[in-house]
Amino acid sequence: MGSTIEADRSAGALSAAIYHASGGELVMKNDKVSSNRMRFVSAEQVAQRAGVSRSAVSRTFTPGASVSPATREKVLQAAEELGYHVNDLARGVLNNQSRLIGIVATKPEVGFRAHLTAALAKMLIQRGSVPVLINTGETEEELLAAQKILIGHRAEATIIVSGSPPASFFELAKRNGQPVVMIGRAEPDADHVQAGNSEASEQAAAALIHAGRRRFAFAGSNSRTPAILERETAFVAAIEARGFSVRVVRGRDSDYDSGLVAARQLMAERQPLPDAVFCANDLIAFGLMDVFRLEAGLRVPQDVAVIGFDDVPQSGWLNYRLTTFRQDPDAMARRAVDLLERRVANPEGAPDVERIIPRIVLRDSFRPAE
Repeated sequence: MGSTIEADRSAGALSAAIYHASGGELVMKNDKVSSNRMRFVSAEQVAQRAGVSRSAVSRTFTPGASVSPATREKVLQAAEELGYHVNDLARGVLNNQSRLIGIVATKPEVGFRAHLTAALAKMLIQRGSVPVLINTGETEEELLAAQKILIGHRAEATIIVSGSPPASFFELAKRNGQPVVMIGRAEPDADHVQAGNSEASEQAAAALIHAGRRRFAFAGSNSRTPAILERETAFVAAIEARGFSVRVVRGRDSDYDSGLVAARQLMAERQPLPDAVFCANDLIAFGLMDVFRLEAGLRVPQDVAVIGFDDVPQSGWLNYRLTTFRQDPDAMARRAVDLLERRVANPEGAPDVERIIPRIVLRDSFRPAE
């Protein structure tokens, strides 16, 4: 008959509540029930409407179960008329697993991360999963707290969009049989989708030098996320390998305000302004371009070439027309879900890696020499 959980309530509320799963139904019995409590259509009501047994309703909505075509038709018609839907929460109790997939992200509303989170949610819904977004910080404590929530709700898997979890995160996930997929960062104990940050950064350096630019800067972030750090390191190394130097300036975060800060840092230094800046992402590039044009009177790209990273929709706006490297959120989400599917099919397999190389999108802020 499934599982039963008894919970005592304080005085003035429910004095006893018993939840039990039976045939896909979650039933709550109380000695005090509010008159305005939400009431979902039950399988019992469908059975009465269709003139069949309660078990026939359960079999109709259980894949592979035996039920005659005539009975199935009557049940489905009754369910449609009543607006009945199977109680997936109850089935999760029975199976000790839900269809929930956790998406863990810091500031999921900002920049490229917003588009990636939306793409993940769309792909997971198409898969038949229920995406649950947990907006958390990047500290170990915050990530572990998010994990406990997801495991407590028997989430099928976790997809981490930002943050670097500690080893204990993966140990707990493994003990509970919960797959973990990372996006934008590499962890030895997890499947992960990576962007080709170093490849794009090296391409940016080569294109700027080939175009005759000679005073270089990198506008980054003190957030020092794995992706930001990889872009900075690769760009600086590529420029220095060709005999030039790079001025590195960083804002506090990876947003528009950090671009303002980076540009003003360059303007405050007692040396000529750069004629080429590679920005860690598009938001930083937007802030930097605005300061250069409005406060320093520079022309983009005549006086300073600017290249971004991500290709968020604002990159195409007339005020920016930013040359940038495109990360495709749909492609990254698709690869993440593919990794999840493979992990579910082969829980004991070695961690897998999907690497997607961004392509350059040429607009007005910089065009390579012919």
